[in-house]
Amino acid sequence: MEEKIFECQQCGYCCHGETTVSLNEDDVKRMCDHLQMDFDEVKERYLRVTGSTIQMKIVDGHCIFYDKGCTVHPGRPWRCAQWPLHQSILADEANFRAITASCPGINQEIGYKRFCEGLSKVLAEKEKTGWL
Repeated sequence: MEEKIFECQQCGYCCHGETTVSLNEDDVKRMCDHLQMDFDEVKERYLRVTGSTIQMKIVDGHCIFYDKGCTVHPGRPWRCAQWPLHQSILADEANFRAITASCPGINQEIGYKRFCEGLSKVLAEKEKTGWL
C-alpha cells in the first residue's frame, strides 16, 4: 500500500491572499463549463482582469471560490489542482520545508526523501494525463 503524501485539510491557506493564480485559456474554459455560464457572466461575477492577466476575485482575503473548501473544485485552474504537490519540492528541500510550513495536508512524518519518491510518482501520473 502506498503512503499518502498529501490529504487536503480544506484549511484555505492556499486560497488566502491578496491575489490568486493567473488563469490560462484552458482554465477559463473549464471554469465556464463547470459553472455552466458564458465567459462574460463568469468574468462579471468571479474574475478580475488586468490587461491580459485573468485571476479570480478576492473576497474577505480568500479566493472568491473558497468557502470551507473549493466551491468550483472540478473547474478549478490547473495551478490550483497542482498545489501543493509542486515540482519545486523535488529540486530543493528548502522548498519542501517552506510549503509544508503553510500546508497541514502534507505528510511530513514520512520525511523528505520518501515524500519526494511519492511526489515523483504523482507527477509522472499527472504528466501522463496531461495535467502538467
